[in-house]
Amino acid sequence: MSDRGSIYDDVFHTLLNDCSELIIPVINEVFGERYSGKEQIEFTPNEHYMNTQGGHTEKRITDASFQILGSPGKKYHWECQSTKDDSMLVRFFEYDTQIALDQGKIKDYVLTVEFPHSAVLFLRCDENTPDQMKIEMKTPGGDVSYDIPVMKSQNYSLDEIFEKKLLFLIPFHIFSHESQFKVYNTDEESMYELLQEYLYISEQLDVMAEVGEISEYARCTMLDLSNRVIEQIAKNYDNVREGVKKVMAGHILEYEAKTILNQGIAQGIAQGIDLGKKEEALNNARNFFLDGVKFETVRKNIQSLTEEELTEVYAEVQGMRIQLRGKQEKSVEQKMQKQPMKKDPKL
Repeated sequence: MSDRGSIYDDVFHTLLNDCSELIIPVINEVFGERYSGKEQIEFTPNEHYMNTQGGHTEKRITDASFQILGSPGKKYHWECQSTKDDSMLVRFFEYDTQIALDQGKIKDYVLTVEFPHSAVLFLRCDENTPDQMKIEMKTPGGDVSYDIPVMKSQNYSLDEIFEKKLLFLIPFHIFSHESQFKVYNTDEESMYELLQEYLYISEQLDVMAEVGEISEYARCTMLDLSNRVIEQIAKNYDNVREGVKKVMAGHILEYEAKTILNQGIAQGIAQGIDLGKKEEALNNARNFFLDGVKFETVRKNIQSLTEEELTEVYAEVQGMRIQLRGKQEKSVEQKMQKQPMKKDPKL
């Protein structure tokens, strides 16, 4: 969770850490990459310590710093922004520089650093929100600059989100309705349209989970995080908050109950079949040992049992034999005790 205190930062971090595969289509969209979605993501520390004037050290936390492994691998730095902030570019430069220094290399008195590919996700935007930002550096060796692309979640329709697999944006989709909360809260027809939209989101995620496009865990995570965002952004609009949460929560409970039930039935059937096969194999081994078949021969003929299991059966049979032998000896002894002693005719 973020130290910066915003529920939206927390949702961003949770989604990225728990369902990291969802960031791949976003990277493809923003940077024009062609990742397949199966690439391995390696997160790098998001805590950095900056030296300030007077010798003090300040801790700074990036929203997301990671690299996609491959040949070649690329480093990325993402920030999530819900409100306008004039200091954002300064933070980007500080973070990017520190990320580059963390993995910098010195050789032959030359320091080589690699800056990450940086981008920002704006949850709110207006006509003054730029499509990209830029950092320019004037150095003694020449001018250097790089762009920071801007992704505006409000500009993506639900059709685009599902078509482009930008599922990472779903928890933040409610921002596109924020300006209409007052209307939704009092107008039943408008509210119905909003609920239908979230019903569509839930149903689409259900289908994607059923066909294996996303995991059940990812589906539940997106619905849960959507509820968290809605609870915060619509905290002053009871009808909006409770209505949308009810739609999302209902799908979580219904789908999870069905999934758990189906998985339990399938698991029970499989376990029953396996248990039946195991009992049959144990009985066969027991009969072999009772018939005096050697251990090695039984082991070669019943390969579904482990050597440990066969040893236990063999010990069980040996124990049965000892008990049987003891009973037989006791029976003979009792018979001998019951027989009257015959007198010697010579006496």
